[in-house]
Amino acid sequence: MLVSSTFKNEEIIPTQYTCEGRDVSPPLKWERISGAITYAIIMEDPDAPGGTFIHWVIYNLKTNELPEGIEKKERTQYGLQGVNDFGKTGYNGPCPPKGHGYHRYYYNVYALNTELSLRALKKSHCRRSEGCYGRTCNCCG
Repeated sequence: MLVSSTFKNEEIIPTQYTCEGRDVSPPLKWERISGAITYAIIMEDPDAPGGTFIHWVIYNLKTNELPEGIEKKERTQYGLQGVNDFGKTGYNGPCPPKGHGYHRYYYNVYALNTELSLRALKKSHCRRSEGCYGRTCNCCG
């Protein structure tokens, strides 16, 4: 699945999408998958000192495109957002500990054959979902 943004695969994520900038979500666009009812995105940092760190969970997306700066609230006009590992709702960008060097960030886009239940997702982080097809865009920052 082709995923595109204002930066390319394996490029450094621009400052405006990090904690050192405006810390807003980047615009994303991906190709439609036949049979998908909704999409979900999970942004993660596998290089975090304590293990994989979740920066963003947004799901029940009905479209294959998101603009820059999705509001940091649970219910948006695009879909629902979960709590990230900062303990906040919505997107929080790259913010590796000082002196920890570069980290890799993955924007995993899932094509789902269903809408997800908010109640089920609140019980635990959605890492992988049955009945979905994971696609990854690697980005560094």
